[in-house]
Amino acid sequence: MKTFKMISINIFHEGKFHDYPLIDGIIINQENSHRMWILEMFIEGKHKSFFEAKMSKDELIETKVVISYPENEPAAFHVAIMNVKQIGENISVLMKGRLKRARSQYAEQLLEQLIDEGLSGQELLGKFESDMRSRPRLKKDRQNEELTKK
Repeated sequence: MKTFKMISINIFHEGKFHDYPLIDGIIINQENSHRMWILEMFIEGKHKSFFEAKMSKDELIETKVVISYPENEPAAFHVAIMNVKQIGENISVLMKGRLKRARSQYAEQLLEQLIDEGLSGQELLGKFESDMRSRPRLKKDRQNEELTKK
């Protein structure tokens, strides 16, 4: 098994990814034949009902997780909520799932998108640096999702 620090997590619901600011988080690659990962995040308790509802429906949710360093590309997972536990005013959310697919080349795709939008020079550099920190969804990903919904 390998353990990593979870830096950030975004969860897809209501048609877009939502950020859940972490108090702390860990992700474990079980390195087993099922290629399963365990994710545990410690977040504010105000999100408890959302995660309990997802757990009771036993549905898979799409997540994007940045591991180890803020500059790393997010890894996409399909996970199930296994447990939600109240700890003081906060909650621990335990998830289990698989990597959705090999990570795309986010930086290259973002750069291509910004150039297609007509940005260049310092404007391109500034927007690229900003978007690499905030990691917005790429137009290409949104278009692919629209096509799969049809």
